[in-house]
Amino acid sequence: MIKHETKSEKPLDDKPIDYDADTDGLTIEVIESEQVADKKVLKKGVYLIPNSFTLLSLLAGFYAIISSSQGHFMTACVAIFVSAFLDGMDGRAARMLKAQSAFGEQLDSLADCIAFGLTPAVLIYHYALQPLGRIGIACAFVYSACAALRLARFNVQIGVVDKKYFIGVASPLAAILIATFVMVNMDWQSVLPRTGMSFGLMSAVWSVVVGLLMVSNVKYYSFKEFDKKRVPFVALIVIIFVLGIVLYNIPAGLLAIGVIYALSGIVSAVLEKVKPKPTIR
Repeated sequence: MIKHETKSEKPLDDKPIDYDADTDGLTIEVIESEQVADKKVLKKGVYLIPNSFTLLSLLAGFYAIISSSQGHFMTACVAIFVSAFLDGMDGRAARMLKAQSAFGEQLDSLADCIAFGLTPAVLIYHYALQPLGRIGIACAFVYSACAALRLARFNVQIGVVDKKYFIGVASPLAAILIATFVMVNMDWQSVLPRTGMSFGLMSAVWSVVVGLLMVSNVKYYSFKEFDKKRVPFVALIVIIFVLGIVLYNIPAGLLAIGVIYALSGIVSAVLEKVKPKPTIR
């Protein structure tokens, strides 16, 4: 565990924390309180490794925005995938090193809002929605706003919702659904040109639907419990076949997996609704 500490821990009572007492007004520093045993202590500094992964994820998202605005759409899509990978690494690094902090959670959420909320909206707008005018702007904004709403809801529900499930599609997956949608169309330009009105309308609907899935109350399996859980050997065989299908056409395969996962939550919710409730005698 790597941590930058500029001052020893200070035990606190229940009085409001006077942060100004520990700063000179000029030094750039993070000060937060943490619960240690039965006391609160005031700590300075941040955890280096997990926050570095978060900043790298943000950098990849920012680079994707620049690439989209310059017309380098494939580069932007790849950058979104890199950002999603790094976003998964920061949480794992924090848990492995026991380096979770309130600052890290907030930084991760703000970075996700840009990398998986703003970046995909800019990508799909420049790639397909711009010819639609104000309708295209509105659809891109709906996606971006839904991502922000989903992240805000996620923050306030930490510790309340079962960790085995996501409520609504996770923002990294939503960003990947947008990126793979663009990548697949780039391969199928002869069938569905991106400059056509039909593809523009399809992109608008896709953006809004993915955005609404993020703020839905549909439960999606998070797979977090598989970190330390044994699975049947046949699961590896299934993964091999899935990887083979994906490698045949990577964008189409990844998009298909994402769509299947998105539909799985909806199907589970419908089955739960129509499932007959046990009668109480």
